[in-house]
Amino acid sequence: MIQIKSIFQRLLFIFLTTLFYSENLSAQIEGANLFSIDQVVNIELDFPQSDFWSQLEDNYTNMDVNGSIYIPANLTLTDVTGTYTFDSVGVRLKGNSSYGHPGDKKSFKIDFNKYISGQNYDGIKKLNFSNGFKDPTFMREKIFFDISREHGVPCPRANFSTVTYNGEPWGFYTMVEQIDDQFLDWRMLDDNGNLFKAGSNFGGGDGEASLEYLGNAQSAYESSYELKSNENANDWTDLIEFTDFINNTSASEFETGLNDILDLGPFLSSAALDNLFGNLDSYTQSARNYYLYHNLGMDKWQWIKWDGNEAFGSYGFMGPLNPSNLDIYYYASNRPLLERVYASQILKDQYTSEVCLLINTIFNPDYLNPMIDDLKELIKNDVYVDNNKMFSNTDFDTNIESDLSEGGGGPGPGGSIEGLKSFIQERYNYLLTAIDCEPFAGITAEEINDISIYPNPSDSKILIEGIKTYPATIKIKALNGVLIHAELIYNTAQYVDISHLSPNLYFLELESQVIKLIKK
Repeated sequence: MIQIKSIFQRLLFIFLTTLFYSENLSAQIEGANLFSIDQVVNIELDFPQSDFWSQLEDNYTNMDVNGSIYIPANLTLTDVTGTYTFDSVGVRLKGNSSYGHPGDKKSFKIDFNKYISGQNYDGIKKLNFSNGFKDPTFMREKIFFDISREHGVPCPRANFSTVTYNGEPWGFYTMVEQIDDQFLDWRMLDDNGNLFKAGSNFGGGDGEASLEYLGNAQSAYESSYELKSNENANDWTDLIEFTDFINNTSASEFETGLNDILDLGPFLSSAALDNLFGNLDSYTQSARNYYLYHNLGMDKWQWIKWDGNEAFGSYGFMGPLNPSNLDIYYYASNRPLLERVYASQILKDQYTSEVCLLINTIFNPDYLNPMIDDLKELIKNDVYVDNNKMFSNTDFDTNIESDLSEGGGGPGPGGSIEGLKSFIQERYNYLLTAIDCEPFAGITAEEINDISIYPNPSDSKILIEGIKTYPATIKIKALNGVLIHAELIYNTAQYVDISHLSPNLYFLELESQVIKLIKK
């Protein structure tokens, strides 16, 4: 049976956040049936091949940069809107470290239109299914992506699913949206630019997408990035120019020009979220698991998160680092983008304000623990009956509350996995003593489920939605809390002119709420 969360206010916000990025706010976003509310979707795959599993494994082994090898299967999908059947969808195994999941419960991908051109579900062409490798709670990726989206950071939507192969229960999975032209269309409002996936291991090299400048030869970048759009043109000039800017501009040119070439506010939020949640299988540490999109409409690069299954401090290759006590300005060596951001006092202050805002709003036990409890109620019965999962039911319950020791089956160096709630509490306690947020004391609260701004970022006018009482006084403040602009709003159709503001990150106060506002 399909299950639905009971906290409708948060679900409504997630849905409105999705709508916020649509060209037509009244139109339904592609994939809304799967992702607009928290649910467990049923996926039934029926393979006509008697040796389907051998074929899937062989195809995974033989997969290379020249293409992924799928096999056909019939699909029955059940979500909150009903049951739907599809002939001949493509299926293949996927993942890097997650392929090490013991047994046959591997991560996989479904391609609806691999064999039948134009076939899709709710506008979605591809779906990814993660097997819970290294996550006894099954919640890390879902929570991390939900929080990131609520804070305006581009990343895929995620939900949960039960899966059967030819009638046999295969397990409980996290279902994740594909980063493709559909995602770019609804989220970025542009799908014509170059989309690069960072951190490929194809073509030799270590696969670290560090954003170092490697010269003008495209071949120097091909072991660390994959072009996922405009493949026929295969023109990497813009990526090379981007790395050239990051590495070779003067300090003043970098400081004043970064916002002109990179969608800066969401990137700083993304970096802050990676740090706070200990999501180090990212640019911060491994230099993998992100996408770069050159939005031609904005003429800027946009940062897209990917693969958050090792959030909450569970990345296994941290050496002596303690994820709970990680310095907020930490980055591994050869990470020039973060290095130069932190070297600029102006940009560093913007980043620090993001960290302080997150601590005061969503990165704290009071906000996150109820979310965790609700998701546990949603998924626990399906997790309990998954006999192919990597961890036990006791591990599931334990790791939600506290660390799972080596005896609990924790993979990676050290053999322990940070508990969700225990990590949040320990990290929060450390941050309260380690960061001076006094310079940002004017930014004290952010209610993220009522007021919204459209468009945001904007270079001229904004429309504010969700105001309860008119007339309403709005205040726009700089990062240091200084009042920049104030005016009265008299009706729902009244725009606010911000064209006089300098390009930067601001905070809009309205009805005891504080919302990030980015002036382009």
